[in-house]
Amino acid sequence: MDKTSYTGYIGTYTDGDSKGIYTFALDVEKGELTKAEVAAELPSPTYVSVSSNQEYLYAVSPGGLTSYKIDASSGKLTVMNESAEREGTPCYVAINAENQFAAAANYHDGTVVLYKADEETGKLTEQLSVAEQEGGGPHERQDAPHMHYSEFTPDGKYLIGVDLGTDEVVTYEYKKGELKDVQRLKTSEGAGPRHLAFHPNGVNAFVMTELSNEVLALAYNQEDGSFEIIQTIKAIPEDFKENSQGSAIHVSSDGRFVYAGNRGHDSIAVFEIEQNSYKLELVEYAPSGGNWPRDFVLDPTEKFLITTNQESSNAVLYKRDPETGKLTETGSSISVPDPVCVKFLR
Repeated sequence: MDKTSYTGYIGTYTDGDSKGIYTFALDVEKGELTKAEVAAELPSPTYVSVSSNQEYLYAVSPGGLTSYKIDASSGKLTVMNESAEREGTPCYVAINAENQFAAAANYHDGTVVLYKADEETGKLTEQLSVAEQEGGGPHERQDAPHMHYSEFTPDGKYLIGVDLGTDEVVTYEYKKGELKDVQRLKTSEGAGPRHLAFHPNGVNAFVMTELSNEVLALAYNQEDGSFEIIQTIKAIPEDFKENSQGSAIHVSSDGRFVYAGNRGHDSIAVFEIEQNSYKLELVEYAPSGGNWPRDFVLDPTEKFLITTNQESSNAVLYKRDPETGKLTETGSSISVPDPVCVKFLR
């Protein structure tokens, strides 16, 4: 029997009314979100990641990362341990498929940090390696390196860092516990790459740029970890001249559609993937249902999409057409203070 309800988590900024990480439920039969509740109190856990076995959640926190045990029945989180060796708070966290390594991207000091995780308990055991970036770019926000993303490749061979400050996508080897820079892709100057999402085929990927508000379609070489840009496409209308900054990017599991968030234009851009070239064609701009869509996620059935709007403090539910990729607002939303990242248990 198919599940009718799924548990989700939302990371937030806590310099306002938020207490930390929130949990909510999606009823896929009713097409309804239920009220968000505090799952764990933590200062500004803006980004979270769930382990592949669905037992552990990792959150960015002051000085590093915090690990939690997930109660599958209630959605509540129990602190296991934290790693807090550094200054500042990371902006992204990822855990590899085998639950052996965690990685954090640090925007403020432009680093990627690799941590050891215990496969059996999920606990973080030590900080293994730090990769430091150098340089900058022409935009006023590119005064220094600003790592915004760190994620393990689907083939498990590499760790990818995306640096908004230096306009680079960096590929690292990491298997021996030491980050080794092996490849670099330079985007156009001032683009400000922010997040990357792989296609299910494992050999194509898409980057959302924050400063130029574009999507880059990439080809990924599994042998050496290099990337090549095959297309650059605007994620907002050409005639939109007000401030807009790209946010998150995600790919449907059937490999047919890319979704990209636009803060300022306050929309989710929907693109169809051409299945031979892997280039993108615009389908629509769907309103985000609030102000400043910081992130969004497809639910486990991929019949729905949830946006998190940071400045209007709401999460909004959309019905997704799997054939066209289009989004239709359901009328269901929940209040969450200063929401950023949103993830589901599957």
